[in-house]
Amino acid sequence: MKQRQLGAKGPMVSALGLGCLSFGGLFGATTAEESLCCLDAAWEHGITFLDVANVYGSGVSEERIGEWLATRKHRPVIATKAGIVAGAQRGINNDPAYLRAELEGSLLRLGVDHVDLFYLHRREQGRPIEEVAETMAALVAEGKIGGYGLSEVAPYTLRRAHAVHPVTAVQNEYSLWTRQPELGLVQACAALGVAFVPFSPLARGVLGEPMFSPDTHPLDGFRVQIPRFSPENWPLNRGPIQQFRALAADMGYSPPALALAWLLHRGPHIIPIPGTRSADHLRAWLTAPEITLTDADMAAIETALPLGWAHGDRYNDAMAWSVERYC
Repeated sequence: MKQRQLGAKGPMVSALGLGCLSFGGLFGATTAEESLCCLDAAWEHGITFLDVANVYGSGVSEERIGEWLATRKHRPVIATKAGIVAGAQRGINNDPAYLRAELEGSLLRLGVDHVDLFYLHRREQGRPIEEVAETMAALVAEGKIGGYGLSEVAPYTLRRAHAVHPVTAVQNEYSLWTRQPELGLVQACAALGVAFVPFSPLARGVLGEPMFSPDTHPLDGFRVQIPRFSPENWPLNRGPIQQFRALAADMGYSPPALALAWLLHRGPHIIPIPGTRSADHLRAWLTAPEITLTDADMAAIETALPLGWAHGDRYNDAMAWSVERYC
């Protein structure tokens, strides 16, 4: 698989990473065997960049990667995250001692002595981001992390943190149905030499193969909270999605491969991390980095799914409270 650089001074990684959220069971019951098979398939097809977090399945996703690493000789670039307090006390904690303790827990579950990238999963608004950057800089100096990243942040937060210690990557939701990052964040990352890592690049599965649809699949506990899947909004979203899928078929690509190719063409610093626990689903989009899109192709995609086409917000209010909004 083609490669891209993870930030100005970061390692080279596969142009597509693998999001490992679903290894923890958020989108339905899964098994260790299924997750390990998916990781094997990813590695065999050249994916060298794995993305996980301490709260995914309350540590289960990290444990699955740890099991895989312990029984293989593979050494991928691993990113994990901390900052979200799960459980009854759910909140955001960017305290230096908390971040350090959570990182140590992640390293233990992963079975490694350092990770290449450590994200602040969410920003604690009452704490200066400069303090967090200093904490991350210390972890880099100690060899615990190769670099640090920020997630669901605004351009101004990126610039403030980067001024203290260079940021390696920013991870925000970005896809053909969530395009807010184009309003300054993608550009700020490019200007600063920061990688932009889109999560949910396949629109919570609706651009995947097979397509996730409330018409044919029961909504899980996560998607049921997303307004775009509501009975009011989904019928309005279905048509444009089907139009895009028809366009992909006409162009000779799977819908997820075309959706990822569109993202890759938005900038050389963009490294999407589609998530799956299924080796079969993974194979449907692996060819995306090999797709060359012309200006006419990009225009056709924009016609099918124009800027702002999606009905409903990407999060409900309860889910969006910890996300930085800047437009």
